[in-house]
Amino acid sequence: MASLRLGPLLRYVDGSSATVWVEASRPATAEVRCADGSGGAARTFQIAGHHYALIPVTGLAPGTVTPYEVLFDGAQVWPLPDSPFPPSAIHTPVDDHDTVRVAFGSCRWASPPAGEKDPVGPDALDTLAARIAGDPGGERPDVLLLLGDQVYADEVSKATRQWLEARRGLHEPPGAEVADYEEYTHLYYESWLDPEVRWLLSTVPSCMIFDDHDVIDDWNTSEAWVADMRATPWWRERVLSGLMSYWVHQHLGNLSPDSLAEDPLYEAVRATPDGTDALRAFAARADADPASVRWSYRRDFGRTRLLMVDSRAARVLDEKNRSMLDPAEWDWLREQTRDGQPPNGRQALNGHAADEHTPDEPGTYEPGAYDHLLIGTSLPWLLPNLVHDAETWNAAMCRGERGERWARRGENLRRAADLEHWAAFPSSFDALAELIAEAGSGPQAPATVCVLSGDVHHAYIAEPVWREGLPGPDSRVVQLTCSPVHNSIPAYIKVGFRFGWSGVGRAIGRRFARHGRVTPPPVDWRKTGGPWFGNQLMTLTLSGRSARLRLDHAREERGGGARLRTIAESQLSQDAEPKPNPPGA
Repeated sequence: MASLRLGPLLRYVDGSSATVWVEASRPATAEVRCADGSGGAARTFQIAGHHYALIPVTGLAPGTVTPYEVLFDGAQVWPLPDSPFPPSAIHTPVDDHDTVRVAFGSCRWASPPAGEKDPVGPDALDTLAARIAGDPGGERPDVLLLLGDQVYADEVSKATRQWLEARRGLHEPPGAEVADYEEYTHLYYESWLDPEVRWLLSTVPSCMIFDDHDVIDDWNTSEAWVADMRATPWWRERVLSGLMSYWVHQHLGNLSPDSLAEDPLYEAVRATPDGTDALRAFAARADADPASVRWSYRRDFGRTRLLMVDSRAARVLDEKNRSMLDPAEWDWLREQTRDGQPPNGRQALNGHAADEHTPDEPGTYEPGAYDHLLIGTSLPWLLPNLVHDAETWNAAMCRGERGERWARRGENLRRAADLEHWAAFPSSFDALAELIAEAGSGPQAPATVCVLSGDVHHAYIAEPVWREGLPGPDSRVVQLTCSPVHNSIPAYIKVGFRFGWSGVGRAIGRRFARHGRVTPPPVDWRKTGGPWFGNQLMTLTLSGRSARLRLDHAREERGGGARLRTIAESQLSQDAEPKPNPPGA
């Protein structure tokens, strides 16, 4: 009889349907049965000896809370016997999504086993789970956005290091880093079998995107970096395994049932007894030609639109033409901010040509279809001013603005200091500013445009102002950065980030810009909240044209245990007509 190895994860949810992801110990028919009689079933598919299913659940009613069970071949495998948690349930939104709560963060290093001291402090997802479980009828996110570094392939825990050593030894590269698909599955077990997180992901829908540590630190930093890695013997297996495991564990659940039904790769994997070769071939294509696939996707939650953007695999790395996104990806992103366009274009790893358009969600959209635009990108668009200027200067050096000697130094510094955010792709930084200004302009502009990011192991709020003479948006525009969910940051880097926001740091940054002959960006910006350090989550509550932000920290309690404590709240917009930004700087 099949047993439940991993999951269930509640992924996509709308007013009448949902998807639930599971891994079984052997081939089985996986079924979800809901308390109201709704449900669905799917046969498992096989990848590298593992058996997965993404179960479509239909027949749900809008605005309901429906407990569910998971069965394999008719035998119940979830909830677990003697579970201390309330029943997992599917919370369907009402048709108009009057209020949407979006919680987000990034960078979650796996929590240690129960009873061991946590070296990086309480896990924000663990504490969120405890809060929801303790008050099942209370406030909970409608969706959890995990903005990268869901697993750390290159920074494993002590327990995983011991497991790797027992499996293959650590003498040969990549040593104490994951090397293949099987080792990736171990990372997901370690992270998602955490009891609190397992229950949380079974009852709160989630959207995910990768960042560098899901594959390796500074993944796709530069053209020279890619050339060096491709010459490394162990790299090909690592990157293909990373993309394959991401597709299975994270990406599939980002898609709607309609999109899944039209996905050729998903169909091919399910149609064969073993889909490993098909998935591996597509992963190889994705690595060799990033422009041939798309990992970005769109979700609409009533009148809130989320555009989750791949800011890792879609890069153009030619030093003279660096871009955070390839041209087709930019076209897709622009289309999704405009009204009346199909929600999804080229699908990730599905074989569609770049100019084909396959809907990710049913329906068409009229002008003014959304009140809030969320742009999810693992890497912050707006950084501390000094860090931004250092990255644009470095990009100029690597481009050869000061000669070959500076270019070599620049490449070494780029890798050593992780200078590879939006600021390190100056034309893309400017293009995103232009896109935001366009999306946020006009009489039917959204109330807010929020760029949601993580990566930098601290949290802050920053607000741009378009320079004089340039068209700026009518919407309120904010950069909301929240990281880590469960990790740490050295004290000297904390000092560096604080200094980066300071007036002195800004002045030093201007000197970098002058030396690099850097053209000023179209926006200036200031920090309006933070920086905050610690394990944390941000939550946006969106109701009508109102947007409210809250930042919660995971704090240890006297006498043991931990809980989320609110340390900052702010009103981003009221339920009224949007007001234009102040004049440019």
